[in-house]
Amino acid sequence: MVYVDPPAWPADGRLWSHLVSDVSYAELHAFAARIGLPRRAFDRDHYDVPEERFAAVVGHGARVVSSREIVTVLRRSGLRLPKHLAGGRRRP
Repeated sequence: MVYVDPPAWPADGRLWSHLVSDVSYAELHAFAARIGLPRRAFDRDHYDVPEERFAAVVGHGARVVSSREIVTVLRRSGLRLPKHLAGGRRRP
């Protein structure tokens, strides 16, 4: 299953959401590719989604959850990659 939180994170003059999977990075990348999110939007363990794409993400089947639940989903799935372990690199 793929999850997204409501756009609430400000950056670059807009609000952003986080898109995650509770299954695998492969599932997350495949979903992102289907909806046209560029790979450069992937950051360690999630995709950053601009607010203008939120409705399309939900329309393609992402389940809307709170930002707190996004972290819970990632931790429970074992896909959470804290910054200190990422070494400043994005994950494949």
